Amino acid sequence: MSVEVSTREPAVITKALSKIGDIATLPEVTLRVIEIVEDPRSTARDLHDVIKTDPALSAKILKVVNSAFYGLPGQIASVDRAIVMLGLSAVKNISIAASMTRLFRGDRLTEEFGAQDLWRHSVCVAVASRSIASAAGLRLGLDEMFLAGLIHDLGVLAERQAFAEKLAEVIRRCRAGDVPFTRAEHEVIGADHQQFGEALCAKWKFPRHLRAVVGYHHQVDRVGPEYVKLVTIVHLADVVACQERIGFYLSAQDEVIQEEHLEALKLDAGRVEEIRAGLKDAAASAEATLGSG
Repeated sequence: MSVEVSTREPAVITKALSKIGDIATLPEVTLRVIEIVEDPRSTARDLHDVIKTDPALSAKILKVVNSAFYGLPGQIASVDRAIVMLGLSAVKNISIAASMTRLFRGDRLTEEFGAQDLWRHSVCVAVASRSIASAAGLRLGLDEMFLAGLIHDLGVLAERQAFAEKLAEVIRRCRAGDVPFTRAEHEVIGADHQQFGEALCAKWKFPRHLRAVVGYHHQVDRVGPEYVKLVTIVHLADVVACQERIGFYLSAQDEVIQEEHLEALKLDAGRVEEIRAGLKDAAASAEATLGSG
């Protein structure tokens, strides 16, 4: 039976959320930004008043807005102007993306996995998601697609902090080619990174479409019609990024691009290959704009 979003929270997830520290908390100002933008009564002034309390976030928003990512004519010199030019939702997405780098920090866990590897992979999937969405003519904002790709593997961060030794065992099994990543997670940890990530998104009060991406990007066939195109795009982006081995790639190394997914988005394989060809450089540019994890 298809689902859109669920609250799949076995005991192991509740335990993880109670154990982890920094990864379970976005900066307070970012949480307020989300709250304001999701409230239909909020105004641009409300958003500006919150963002201006954090000079570092303000500076990072302006850096992103003035980068090649948006390609706006002329320089945007203030956050209030950015809000006018791009809208509340776009500035919210930039705020979340700008806040994510602080979460992708920590010592290397295995030869194949460190927080920086996961950050590089996440940025790559974000860039690919944006490009695939553009090629597919999806009406959802491209900044929203970028954010969806950027946060898709949040659950791996939760596993890294709550179950480091078990995650290392999952990675060893996948590196040996024994089992797919999500199956190894269930066997070793008791849940997979989609479930951990969806729980984090619920904690942070992310919109339902982002929760669908984080919770089902390896299970597109379980997503209802409202979100299926969005999740399919991030799934394809994830597969391409893992095939290119940009950053951490084991989570989807056994998956392939399926013709039915291309047909659902009215894409041909040649267009995906064009996106793949420019992906490494585009991801490096985006990473330089957002900063390192």
